[in-house]
Amino acid sequence: MNKTPAPRRLRVDFVSDVACPWCAVGLNALERALEQLEGELVVDWHFQPFELNPTMAAEGADAATYLKAKYGMGDEQLAQNRAAIRERGAAVGFAFGDRARVWNTFDAHRLLHWAGESGVPDAQRRLKHALLQAYHGDGRNPGSAEVLVEAAAAAGLDADHAGEVLASGRYADEVRAAEAEWQAAGIRSVPSIVVERRHLIQGGQPPEVFVQALRQIAAGA
Repeated sequence: MNKTPAPRRLRVDFVSDVACPWCAVGLNALERALEQLEGELVVDWHFQPFELNPTMAAEGADAATYLKAKYGMGDEQLAQNRAAIRERGAAVGFAFGDRARVWNTFDAHRLLHWAGESGVPDAQRRLKHALLQAYHGDGRNPGSAEVLVEAAAAAGLDADHAGEVLASGRYADEVRAAEAEWQAAGIRSVPSIVVERRHLIQGGQPPEVFVQALRQIAAGA
């Protein structure tokens, strides 16, 4: 009797920022791809930090004003970009809401680092989803301790411990070091999906692109 081959196991480093709408699209698209690859591939998730707005003040900034200035867009182009993102999100199961402000996300990355070391299965991925939903879906501040603790609880993590991590400033050095490592590796935009530490898939690709790329990588693993 022929045995069904065991699925390939691949490491995926998902380099991204909570403030990045295309990261929400990319994560959901990658998950839709993995649903198609069920039985073929198993992924070990590692969520890595990248800050699009590292100097953003705690009070944040008006999103439209900030984005138009940063990317040199007018009102019409901004509206077109937002419409395109909403359409791509809907195609992979993510509903974008209104995001009136842009916020600092460093504390969100500290909490994600803690989730990765918590020993709770799949905690980082669940927390990432909770944070993306809080900001891109609900328009809440992902730099707020209250929002972050709620996201941790929604991800199945201990809320009190999450609050302690945030208040203590823990994992700041680790996050800074990880950001520097990925920038030194050439990562300049997100989402950047690095498979097996050597194959790069850039951007919020459609699920079928992820399916093809992951199959090719697995075949050569």
